[in-house]
Amino acid sequence: QVQLVESGGGLVEAGASLRLSCAASGLTFSAYTMGWFRQAPGKERDLVASISRSGGYITYTDSVKGRFSISRDNAKNTVHLQMNSLRPEDTAVYYCAAKSVASVSYRYWGQGTQVTVSS
Repeated sequence: QVQLVESGGGLVEAGASLRLSCAASGLTFSAYTMGWFRQAPGKERDLVASISRSGGYITYTDSVKGRFSISRDNAKNTVHLQMNSLRPEDTAVYYCAAKSVASVSYRYWGQGTQVTVSS
C-alpha cells in the first residue's frame, strides 16, 4: 500500500520560512517523479514544484521561483519543500504526489498539510 505522508505545515507570519517533508512508503521511491501541489480555498490544485527521479530536473511555478526549493533523498524515501519569504498568497493546503515515468498524471497523493501565512 502506497503512502505519502506530509508534515511541516503551520501558521507563520509573512517573510518566515517553513520546510515541508513528505515520507513515502510502499513504492520504489527512486522510480517516481515527485511533486508538491497546493490548493487554496475556492481554487484549483496547482503544481508548485517537481523533481525528477534522480533530482537532476526541477521545475517551479513562476510565483515561487527564487523562494521555494524542492529536494529529495532517495535513500530515505523523502522529498522536501523549503519555503522562504512566505507570503499570504502562499496560504493553502500543500500536497505531495508521485508520478511514474509511464504516467502523464500524478497517481499517488498525500493527505495534505496546511500552510497559513499571516500578513
